[in-house]
Amino acid sequence: MRWNIVLRYIGLILLLDAVFMLLAACVSLLDGVDTGFYPLLQSFLLTSILGAFPLIFVSKGGSVNSQEGYAVVTGAWLMSCLAGMLPYVLWGGEFSFVNAWFESVSGFSTTGSTILGDVEALPKGMLFWRASTHWLGGMGVVMFVLVVLPSMGSTKMRLSSVELSSMAKDNFKYRTQKILQILLVVYVGLTISETVLLRIAGMSWFDAVCNSFSTIATGGFCTRNTSIATFGSVWIETIVLFFMAVSGLHFGLIFATMTGKSNNLFKSEIGRYYIASLLGAGLLVTLSLWLSGVYPTLGSSLRYGLFQVVSVASTTGFATADSSAWPSLSVILMLLMMIQCGCAGSTAGGVKCDRVLLSFKAIRAMMIRRQHPNAVIRVKLNGVIQDASMVDMAVLFILLYGALLALGTIFIAAFGLDLETSFSMAAASMGNVGVGFGQAGSMNNFGGFPAAVKVLCTVLMLLGRLEIFGFLQLFLIRWRK
Repeated sequence: MRWNIVLRYIGLILLLDAVFMLLAACVSLLDGVDTGFYPLLQSFLLTSILGAFPLIFVSKGGSVNSQEGYAVVTGAWLMSCLAGMLPYVLWGGEFSFVNAWFESVSGFSTTGSTILGDVEALPKGMLFWRASTHWLGGMGVVMFVLVVLPSMGSTKMRLSSVELSSMAKDNFKYRTQKILQILLVVYVGLTISETVLLRIAGMSWFDAVCNSFSTIATGGFCTRNTSIATFGSVWIETIVLFFMAVSGLHFGLIFATMTGKSNNLFKSEIGRYYIASLLGAGLLVTLSLWLSGVYPTLGSSLRYGLFQVVSVASTTGFATADSSAWPSLSVILMLLMMIQCGCAGSTAGGVKCDRVLLSFKAIRAMMIRRQHPNAVIRVKLNGVIQDASMVDMAVLFILLYGALLALGTIFIAAFGLDLETSFSMAAASMGNVGVGFGQAGSMNNFGGFPAAVKVLCTVLMLLGRLEIFGFLQLFLIRWRK
């Protein structure tokens, strides 16, 4: 393990974090030097020193190998989360050490769970930093996995299994610089577009920027205590709903559709499955709400039901209603969507539609083989034959995901929480969704839970954001050779 290479890459990421701390301090300055200015400025200075140190005093090295790549990616996430705690700890308020760690991990992992009982008590600078951790985390995971890892030789994109589909292969089979351009165009373009539309719909520029950061990163940190429900605007909800759904798609697929390429959204099997699952679950939840009398009209049931389904499926976690009080059918459907989530190559968490669809096809192929033992059955996705290793990896990931979800549920329940709360908390953390049900519902916060439960949730968040294997690889690296 060449520590000089690892430390230099991590230092670069910390400098990027420091830039956004400085921007947040500028927001505080423009707001009349609010109470967040000095904590953010001090955090900027400390993070800059920490990031610049290895660049100045540590010697350069060559290209990274596989083990060093895992160390860089995981180390950068952990150090970003640690640095991200600084503004919260220095500001004080509800931010104890554990609470600051929770809020930072929740932000960078784009989970969106919060310990804050009063979000609106934070000054604008702190709210901007909070939203920035989402935007950095959403961009960071894609940048690291799809930009840094392909330069590591044979490791490539196996860390997150993004190459499960031919769509992912086609859209990211470019030089590293080209991939970077695609990601920046899509990510920044969507953020600017939503910001402008939200401003037109009635949000202030500040609210529009912060909530766009959260939406495109599929995070969920909002500037208001009652999330998007605060604004009470159908137009704002419609805009947010659209961009939540789009952000759950593969970024390369979005780029291909925008540029008129053949492998676009309308021809992607995974893209069609993702949209169909959103509409199907949204329709069923809408009918459940209407028939149960939760909302008086079909229109209002559709308004709130579809928004919440897309919110959890895209792992954004915004809320326009308290879904914990909804009928059991609605809760079950949303829990299923919370586990499946969006597409590989997006900022969404969860199992991913790619793996779910591939597993369905693998099961179907197995059933056909049992009926016709001599037949040669190939598993295809988007018309491309998938390697057996990819199918095995998808099934293994789902099994491991389920096992960790069960262990997390058991651990949380051991602290006396009910099953609905325990399971939904574990699922919301692993899937980077942010909101669960019961005591962890969309209109509640995580501040009152035991410290051990909050720490466990942060571990589940990191496991989910780093696609399990990326995080676990850290413990299998031979640190000395």
